[in-house]
Amino acid sequence: MKDRNWYKDKNILVVGMGRSGVATLEVLHQLGSKVFIQDEKTFDKLSEDVKIQIEGKYEKGYFGEEIQNLEEFDLTVVSPGVPMDNSIIQKLDDKGISVIGELELAYRLANGKFIGITGTNGKTTTTTLVGEIFKRVEEDVRVAGNIGSPVIKEVLSGDENTIYVTEISSFQLESIDEFRPYVSAILNLTEDHMDRHKTMSGYGEAKAKITKNQGDEDYIVVNFDDKNALGLVKRTRATMVPFSREGDLKFGVFVKINDGREEITIKDEDGNAITVCNIDEVKIPGNHNLENALAATAIAYFGGIGADIIADVLREFDGVEHRLELVDEIDGIKFVNDSKGTNPDAAIKAIEAIKEPIILIAGGYDKNSKFDTFVESFGDKVKSVLLMGATATKLKAEVEKKGYSSVILKDMETCVKEAYRIAESGYTVLLSPACASWDMYNSFEERGKDFKNCVRELRK
Repeated sequence: MKDRNWYKDKNILVVGMGRSGVATLEVLHQLGSKVFIQDEKTFDKLSEDVKIQIEGKYEKGYFGEEIQNLEEFDLTVVSPGVPMDNSIIQKLDDKGISVIGELELAYRLANGKFIGITGTNGKTTTTTLVGEIFKRVEEDVRVAGNIGSPVIKEVLSGDENTIYVTEISSFQLESIDEFRPYVSAILNLTEDHMDRHKTMSGYGEAKAKITKNQGDEDYIVVNFDDKNALGLVKRTRATMVPFSREGDLKFGVFVKINDGREEITIKDEDGNAITVCNIDEVKIPGNHNLENALAATAIAYFGGIGADIIADVLREFDGVEHRLELVDEIDGIKFVNDSKGTNPDAAIKAIEAIKEPIILIAGGYDKNSKFDTFVESFGDKVKSVLLMGATATKLKAEVEKKGYSSVILKDMETCVKEAYRIAESGYTVLLSPACASWDMYNSFEERGKDFKNCVRELRK
């Protein structure tokens, strides 16, 4: 059992009052810590929900101001949205005060086992799918992390039999220390979050931290077809379990051709080949989702789940909200919500998965991404592009350079109405922004719900 008594009466600073920071405050308050909080916003700029949630749970708040006496803190917990080069974090480091993230704190408080899943794209689908597989066998499975609910919210009610299936971002991995999942996964690695990490090397280093504390008895699942991802696990002590959509493997999970059938196959540590199911039986569409299914199969099987259970879930799993989610079909026009497509590579995969002609809605917060490859993926499939948000002008230049028509519109409602006006029966209107949502929305979930509401309004 983890010792939680250490936190009682300790002076602990929580930096950042987003979803993760508020959850951290609440847990530390329950443990009897003396919690101090800091946020770059002034108090009046905090949402009313946050004000209600934090009321009466902290000793002192520093809102939009620097902290003078940093020496008084025994520990600092930083929210994922706060970069590690933040001036307060740097000063705490200089004074030798421990700085960890919410995920690390959750790990230190939890008594169960962790599965950690990272990568540029596919994290939410794979994490949800793994959670569904484990729920068929284990009594207490918590799916949490970057997927929505902070891990810290789940740990006090768990015990040594709890399985934490966690989606983990590069931001969260920057601030781990002891975190050690018994199964981890790196799904892929393509350019993203350059506004935070500056370089692909820096981004990759953050992702690679997921395996830094793993030992010989642990597993790291990695995409064998992605050289960038594969290169991150060269120094791991864990057993590497590759998965591949493109070729046979001597060990791992791959697609095997058997009498003309393409089958998801496991090759275990003894060299035994175990057929899971035909790839046509996997319910979620697209090659990228086949990769997610292969990764989930590897995580679950080497995490202790039988192939028959895995197969059943692969045949039944519908996917996740905001990822290639069919919202409605009106007058022969499909409306698909892919708000989770928050970077160019994710949006490319969405375009590849759609078979019909596309009216594309794109644009959003600028993460310093390049859009040339994204636009090149349009082919003959994308018929028109409707743009909004901070990247609209940047995207328009790239789109029109490649010869596609585009228009910048003011909001989601206008985009959906215009898409419906110009689309023909047999077309798909696809929201796959290739950008984050933070310029116009609080989250990609909020953006996706706005899209769905606008589509529903078309029926009125």
